[in-house]
Amino acid sequence: MTQLLLLIVALLALGHLPPGRSEFKRCWKGQGACRTYCSRQETYMHMCPDASLCCLAYGARPLASKPE
Repeated sequence: MTQLLLLIVALLALGHLPPGRSEFKRCWKGQGACRTYCSRQETYMHMCPDASLCCLAYGARPLASKPE
């Protein structure tokens, strides 16, 4: 009986979690994702239209141009 109750609670909890990466809007030519917070492997590039951060992986970040 307790296993059935735990299964029901787990299914209800999973039903309220957002799906993987599909919840985030894409930004920076499709390479970034609009999120509230960036992960440790990402850097903030600019603001998205909904005022969230455009998080971009460090490897995908464009190089800064040198002033001439």
